[in-house]
Amino acid sequence: MKHERGFTLLEVLVATLILGLAVVALIQLSSQGLRLLKQSDDHQQAALLADRLVRATGPLAEGTESGQEGALRWERRIALRSAPDELAAPSGPTADLLALSVTVRWGASRSLELASLRLVPRSLPGAR
Repeated sequence: MKHERGFTLLEVLVATLILGLAVVALIQLSSQGLRLLKQSDDHQQAALLADRLVRATGPLAEGTESGQEGALRWERRIALRSAPDELAAPSGPTADLLALSVTVRWGASRSLELASLRLVPRSLPGAR
């Protein structure tokens, strides 16, 4: 009997099946990576917007503001608080605390909230 070298049909089918499963798994991993990258970018854009709104230096008055920037909807709440005596300077103007809270929403159920306190002299507009 003559022995021929080569692969049997069954071996070729099994190798093709394994290769197909590996390709499908790699495509799914790549797709998941792209989804996570998009979510990360959305979250980063929301954080940048919230940070910019909290750091705004214009005249800040007690109340609520809202707006939209692209796909991001935001709401900024400002509440005036009396500063504790420990924060008062020995000399100079008395100060109040601004409690700032910014909520940014995007997509169906995604949101980010950033809160901060800012010490402001009472002579600024919007202060008591």
